[in-house]
Amino acid sequence: MKGCLERMCFAITCELYEKKGNKGNKQMKWEENVRKVVPYVPGEQPQKKDIIKLNTNECPYPPSPMVQKAMQEMDYQDLRLYPEFPEKTPLTAHLAEYYHVKEEQIFIGVGSDDVLSMAFLTFFNSDRPVFFPDITYSFYDVWADIYRIPYEVKPLDADFCIRKEDYMGECGGIIFPNPNAPTGVLMGVEDIEDIVKAHSDVVVIIDEAYIDFGGTTCLPLLESYDNLLVVRTFSKSRAMAGSRIGYAIGNEKLIRYLNDAKYSVNSYTMNRPALRLGAESVKDDAYFKEICGKIIRTRERSEKELAALGFTFPKSYGNFIFASHKKVRAKEIFEKLKERDIYVRHWNKARIDDYLRITIGTDEEMDALFAALRSIV
Repeated sequence: MKGCLERMCFAITCELYEKKGNKGNKQMKWEENVRKVVPYVPGEQPQKKDIIKLNTNECPYPPSPMVQKAMQEMDYQDLRLYPEFPEKTPLTAHLAEYYHVKEEQIFIGVGSDDVLSMAFLTFFNSDRPVFFPDITYSFYDVWADIYRIPYEVKPLDADFCIRKEDYMGECGGIIFPNPNAPTGVLMGVEDIEDIVKAHSDVVVIIDEAYIDFGGTTCLPLLESYDNLLVVRTFSKSRAMAGSRIGYAIGNEKLIRYLNDAKYSVNSYTMNRPALRLGAESVKDDAYFKEICGKIIRTRERSEKELAALGFTFPKSYGNFIFASHKKVRAKEIFEKLKERDIYVRHWNKARIDDYLRITIGTDEEMDALFAALRSIV
């Protein structure tokens, strides 16, 4: 009863506000100076229990046992004290050792979204448009809009591949994921090198959020090109999406510029537990490779199952499959799966509105998905 009364009072208040202060939905004076953007819409995060969540590309397995042990050993000091500046921490030291680079070549942020946002702000500072694909990570155009960066999208071809030739024109920078998201399609390192080589006057950012699940990293190109920045995340292959750890690797000057921008916005961006747990994850390389291998094997099995059910999809090198059914519309499948408490990702966007992005879960979760799909399609 109390909840009903509260909702009624809220509705009456809103109605009075509309009548008295916002007649005809007229724009307020102060709104003229608001920085307006169409926001990024993340995948659903349902609070229900006992669901199968295959919509946000999270790892279906727990983080490393070393991470879990370190969590148990933490005390209140990890919450009471400000964190260390992340450019000189055990996390940067272990990442530098793992990738055979200097600590000064690593930038750490609150998830790769924070890293990429800072990179947009720092490096895309030109009157010329930044290039990225028309079908890609849908945060790119949001950052470009909010930072007032001109951009130009380059259409993928009919097979959802990035065409190297489209990225050879004059521009203010280039960014794309490899493998691309949400398609999972991989671009060869040779083609990426051609793009980087052709644009020595701008920064080229390769977003390698999914590279651990297949394909070859372009990190070796850093030895030859000072305009290349490679961005990675702990959210997928390291099963630490909740810790929000992302990082970039580039030459020392690029990283110094990134840190200058970050510390001008917020000095203490990384929390102490995340820095410590991230270091433990990097140390446990055997577990990391075991989990990646499991997901790759399940993805390959899932491709066969989906094909047998009438789905088509490009070959994926991520921890997901981008699939369309030959007869049943993606929106219908999406809704019917939700009724069964199985969540996948669907976009109501041109060219991809009849595709579903299906995160690779455990074998048991995928079997439950296939059983549901058999009854739907």
